Amino acid sequence: MKTIDYIALILVIIGAINWGLIGFLGFDLVRVVFGDMTLVSRIIYAVIGICGLYALSFFGRLRNE
Repeated sequence: MKTIDYIALILVIIGAINWGLIGFLGFDLVRVVFGDMTLVSRIIYAVIGICGLYALSFFGRLRNE
């Protein structure tokens, strides 16, 4: 895997953990650390979302390996 793949995977995992915290405990870690929908938190959510979309390409590459 390329370096960007690992970075994307790590950010997707962080996003999944945050969603798990929201779902199970009602605790939004990004909101607590960076504020309620501040510019920084919106950028973080956007980057993690883009990484999630990028991670979809892993399926196509798994078939080719």
